[in-house]
Amino acid sequence: MTVRRRVVLAAALMTAFAAHAEDWPTKPVKIIVPFATGGGSDFVARFIANKLQAAFGQAFVVDNRPGAGGNLGVEMGVKSPADGYTLTLVASSYTVNPAVYKLKFDPVTDIAPIVQIAQGPLILCANPGLPAKSVQELVALAKAQPGKVNFASSGTGGIAHAAGELFAQRAGVKLTHIPYKGTGPAMNDTIGGTTQLFFSSAASAIPQIQGGKLRALAVTTAQRVPALPDVPTAQEAGVGNYTVTLWHGLIAPKGTPPAVIEKINAAVNKIMQSKETADVLKGDGMAPAGGSAAQFATIIRSEIDTWQQLSTTVNLKAE
Repeated sequence: MTVRRRVVLAAALMTAFAAHAEDWPTKPVKIIVPFATGGGSDFVARFIANKLQAAFGQAFVVDNRPGAGGNLGVEMGVKSPADGYTLTLVASSYTVNPAVYKLKFDPVTDIAPIVQIAQGPLILCANPGLPAKSVQELVALAKAQPGKVNFASSGTGGIAHAAGELFAQRAGVKLTHIPYKGTGPAMNDTIGGTTQLFFSSAASAIPQIQGGKLRALAVTTAQRVPALPDVPTAQEAGVGNYTVTLWHGLIAPKGTPPAVIEKINAAVNKIMQSKETADVLKGDGMAPAGGSAAQFATIIRSEIDTWQQLSTTVNLKAE
């Protein structure tokens, strides 16, 4: 093929993509949720689907495809046609999974990031009987008794497990991980004193903290949480270079027309600016995020690097 023909072909493709984006969407758009109905990801997906449907005048249909820590649904999404009619809602576990599972797709190069929708903290919760009322006291206790202080998680290889191991590494202490099958049992045993610490979502932890059943030592995000204004961030409490954020975001298959990505990104950012959105997400312990597709791509790459590096010294593999 001559250079001239290549230029003509490239121009024709660009014109076709532009026309496609201008018309999009002309049929229902599927949003794959790689988790079961009723959870936080499903809640966010259905909220954003309703808002996008109102914005574009076309149906946005949530399709739950749970399994393998979210990998089955994500794989289905990234291997779908790159035409803008199949999106996938991913969560913060998306960046942990490359350190836990042998994936059948590349989590960086096989996707087109669209936008981060919501974000929130994990809260470092302690049983009130633990003789540590602050992160500083916890670190001192753990250093004095290496391995004696334990933390629960909702399962090996999950975000709560990874957050706990990263905390231990950055704080320079040894904590013993005790995995459970789900958030409920992990939370209940921490309340009961069988386990001592638990890195919990805000939605699950705040009622227990306010009821006096758990003590909040720190939040894992870079900023404090409005619902717990007196609880410091882990970094404020002396654990340097430590932030972990729970989030939800939208991705599409690699090769999805950039103009379609931009249309969805702009619509979601507009949705994120409403008080209704802030109020709805607050009920799930989250806050609106937004931002550009490039910013979301940077978050994904950075977090994957963090968890991959952690996995070289800590076993994050799922059971």
